[in-house]
Amino acid sequence: MFTGIVEDRGIVMRVDRQGQGVRLSLMVPTGLTEILLGDSINVNGACLTVVERKGQSLTVDVSSETLQRTTFRDLQEGEEVNLERALRLMDRLGGHIVTGHIDGIGSIVEKQREGDFSRIRIRAPRSVMRYVVQKGSIAIDGVSLTVNECEGEEIQLTLIPFTLQKTTLLNKRVGDRLNLESDIVGKYVEKLLGPKELGPKGLDQDFLREHGFLKE
Repeated sequence: MFTGIVEDRGIVMRVDRQGQGVRLSLMVPTGLTEILLGDSINVNGACLTVVERKGQSLTVDVSSETLQRTTFRDLQEGEEVNLERALRLMDRLGGHIVTGHIDGIGSIVEKQREGDFSRIRIRAPRSVMRYVVQKGSIAIDGVSLTVNECEGEEIQLTLIPFTLQKTTLLNKRVGDRLNLESDIVGKYVEKLLGPKELGPKGLDQDFLREHGFLKE
């Protein structure tokens, strides 16, 4: 589990094909300590397992499933990636609940600088947009961001100077693809209020009246 508050950037040192998957070797900053063998780490929004650690380098395996659902198949040696260590129960939840399970891939359709800030517009799949609400949260390449606007298949977000400094989003351009994870709360609400659990009509006035939420 993660928060979407990126701690620092790492560098892809090697990309080794292994059957249908990939093994990535990453160089991590000196300040990113306490990463042990078997730990989960968020890399550009995806939860991966550390399979090797030597000094400031670590190795993670990327399965064929992850390659199909993320932008990892586009990664090149020398490219920077966003990194976040797993959330500890005593930590503050500064962003929102992020699982590291990518829902879809979006693309930047507009990016504008506004002083020290940047405003970006991203086109996202419908499977992601169904869980996006105005002023809600979404993880973009592992970065927890607030949705300014959402309409059709596009969302608009503002990047503050700190986010631009700490993440890879500063160097992203129009046309670049990004890993997207929608807020998990919406997925659970949808399932709990769906016809399978509530009956063929779902959550309607008859259901609320039957269960004592409405009175005649």
